[in-house]
Amino acid sequence: MKETLSSAEARRVALAAQGFARARPDSPGTRQLNLAIARMGTLQIDSVNVFARSHYMPLFSRLGAYDTEALDRLLFARRPTWVEYWAHVASFISAADWSLFGFRMDEMRERYATRDGGWFSSNREIVEWVRAELAARGPLRPAQIEHDAKEARKGPWWDWDVVKRALEHLWVCGEVAIAGRRGFERRYGLAEHVIPAEVLATPVDRADAIRELVRRAAAAYGVATAADLADYWRIRDRKAILAALGDLVDADELRPVTVEGWTTAGRPSKAWVHGDAVVPRRVDAAAILTPFDPVVWFRERAERLFDFEYRIEIYTPAPQRRFGYYSLPVLVGDEVVGRVDLKADRAASALLVQSAWWEHGRPADAAARLADELRLAAGWQGLETISVSRWGDAVDDIADVLREARRHEAGPGAPVALAGDEPDGSSLGDDADGFAPSEGADELLDLTARA
Repeated sequence: MKETLSSAEARRVALAAQGFARARPDSPGTRQLNLAIARMGTLQIDSVNVFARSHYMPLFSRLGAYDTEALDRLLFARRPTWVEYWAHVASFISAADWSLFGFRMDEMRERYATRDGGWFSSNREIVEWVRAELAARGPLRPAQIEHDAKEARKGPWWDWDVVKRALEHLWVCGEVAIAGRRGFERRYGLAEHVIPAEVLATPVDRADAIRELVRRAAAAYGVATAADLADYWRIRDRKAILAALGDLVDADELRPVTVEGWTTAGRPSKAWVHGDAVVPRRVDAAAILTPFDPVVWFRERAERLFDFEYRIEIYTPAPQRRFGYYSLPVLVGDEVVGRVDLKADRAASALLVQSAWWEHGRPADAAARLADELRLAAGWQGLETISVSRWGDAVDDIADVLREARRHEAGPGAPVALAGDEPDGSSLGDDADGFAPSEGADELLDLTARA
């Protein structure tokens, strides 16, 4: 690996590390799904279902149209290969990696479970009751516990919110794990009923865990700054990150590198490249990305890699939106060339292109390649038609290529939500779907800064 990379080489390294230098398989199945998740290391969870739930999207972006039920079987089984934890916020991780996050569970326990006057200590009776129910009955949905609680006791304690809150506290502290789902409602079980015994019996020292997580982030990113690597798992301890980087450089797993154009305070940014990273001569990808794809989820990195300034506008008042309610980055070649705001109108079996915009320097075939991805996306979601709005500087180009597409009106002030689309105040989850972020964890990890 060279000591200096051009910005274009760094983009290709990053995209190759994420799997975008590979041809999509003809019939992606369980093996390809597992390999793609393993390459990323995690799948971020998000509740917004305007087009498709966010954890489905990175695999579609990399593999093409796959069977989402096959992914559900991997993620939501009673003894799943992948489990949920607060990794890169609320995310799926390998069940075998549960102990790597023991340091975070300890921090959550110290912050929430042992603090005098906090919610946990003030509601210890309900927490102990919920823990005892799980110990006696095995994994349960919150509704099952809530029903029995109301039968057993009366009063303001015994409502769904309190039971759910107890479960969430126990989950972030590592005492409870997610044992699959019924629909999208989580089933909570004691960790020993969900996580393999050999994993629970092998705790990982904090420094060792952070070193391993930094190593995995470096492999997933290919080339990265210390801030990039810290953000991959939302690790706030700068000294621990730098110590891990030093150890990995000494072990020849990472190598310092200079990337042209990457600067901090006017000076070249320090960066590292993973020992297994490659610099493809060419990356010829085409994909629609979710806002929570590792390629763009750290907005500073997305701007550094692609000169792409990105914010989602779910919480921006409609008349003030520049690009749309839930715009998705468009990757063509090795560049982010635009963004497209998609909505699945399932009642009409239509994929609605609510807005579309080009970035600078798009290739001549950008509209044709995006149109191919839109056709693929519509078919993947079982939608029969595509309708393109008149909002955005890319919509006419797309409509011209999609000759069969209908046209509809949409704009910054137009209503865009269909029933069940709106989030409940957190871009990371909502109680109705069982994707609620843990109480107080958003404060700890400053999640809103990434929206």
